[in-house]
Amino acid sequence: MTLSKKFQKYIADHKLATADSRIILTVSGGVDSMVMMHLFVEAGYNVAVAHCNFCLRGEESEEDEQTVEAEARKLGIPHYNRRFDTKGEMARTGESVQMAARRLRYAWFDELCLDEGYDTIAVAHHADDSIETFFINLLRGTGLKGLTGISVLNGKVIRPLLFASRHEIKEYAKHHSIPYREDSSNRSTKYLRNKIRLGIVPRLREIVPQFTSIMSSNVDRLTETQLFINHAIDKIARDAVEHVGREDIIHPDRIDAGFPSHFVIYELMSQNYGFKGDVVDSLCDALKAGATGKRFYSKDWVAYVDRGRIVISRIEENDNCEVEVNLSKTKVYCGGSVIYIEKLDVDTVETLRIPEHIALLDLDTLSEPLTLRKWHDGDRFVPLGMTEEKKVSDFLIDNKVSMAEKSRQFVLTAGDHIVWVVGRRIDNRHKITSHTENVLRLTKETL
Repeated sequence: MTLSKKFQKYIADHKLATADSRIILTVSGGVDSMVMMHLFVEAGYNVAVAHCNFCLRGEESEEDEQTVEAEARKLGIPHYNRRFDTKGEMARTGESVQMAARRLRYAWFDELCLDEGYDTIAVAHHADDSIETFFINLLRGTGLKGLTGISVLNGKVIRPLLFASRHEIKEYAKHHSIPYREDSSNRSTKYLRNKIRLGIVPRLREIVPQFTSIMSSNVDRLTETQLFINHAIDKIARDAVEHVGREDIIHPDRIDAGFPSHFVIYELMSQNYGFKGDVVDSLCDALKAGATGKRFYSKDWVAYVDRGRIVISRIEENDNCEVEVNLSKTKVYCGGSVIYIEKLDVDTVETLRIPEHIALLDLDTLSEPLTLRKWHDGDRFVPLGMTEEKKVSDFLIDNKVSMAEKSRQFVLTAGDHIVWVVGRRIDNRHKITSHTENVLRLTKETL
């Protein structure tokens, strides 16, 4: 079967598009997306091309843009292009190149769909990309869900090339004389994905020539296993989860003893309430120890142990969301955010000019316990660069923080005073100075 026939069958089998669909094709100029554009046009779908120029590779970026526009014109399909000040966004937000580029492009794609009436966004990930994602997640540590590769469908985003290998796509481009661009950054081993693509995968392919097809089958089976688990967890929840008023109560004693209870609790809490694995681990430790009262948070939910049960409810505006910060951990969740924790030697800190969502604190000036909580009326701190205390309420007013944002504002306390108005300003008494030796770096990211 030709690649074109496989493509059309894959779309039909997975119900990714219909004859009435209006589809934005995200085309970078690389071989994957250029072939995807040709396959969609050949199949007769109603499509348009969207190209992002992140202005990061000088003349290369300009030539990518020109190649995509020229091919779209040749095929007679609408073409949209946007240039981004990616470096400026990175400086403003403190994001990595990948994070900033991802946020910018998907925000623009959503905008295009809304303004121009498109209902689907097609991305040119293929089988090798999905396999690389498997290894990335495996090396970082993950549950089964992280080993299911890249999803075929996520909201309005479709990935219609996941059936095809990189080799098949390049052969199609060669046979049909489709022009494409090689991104020089793909040859760099700076990023984990490229290390896997250029280092690990070729060695595995030497051992097993059919590596791509075998791994694709493995990922498919893992995906089916996850779907089976999802269905099983739904059935378990009917017996083990009780809905009482505005609370959901998980009864571990109602979980069949033949099931691994920790795993079942994790699946119940992650699927339905968005709790992260390490948070569930801590909660299960508390459950096992019979501890009560300590609260555990996801983005929208709070859970606690009560008489051998797990009680879960939505976070209310007046919920203090108080969480102790354990500096031996790498991250802590609170108030719809995750805060990453790093201990550094001062000599490894490259710059003190950082965006507001990152805090650099003199570790040796902090007294425990460290606690994250919502701010209270009467809270005071000494804003960085000042010498006198200021009310947090006045600080927020001066910085034109909206009422909605104020209700979600957190502070980090050490002992009995504030050291960071989270995401906004540290306390001047804990800044890095010429006497600092050890640094605590905290990075806030929204879930």
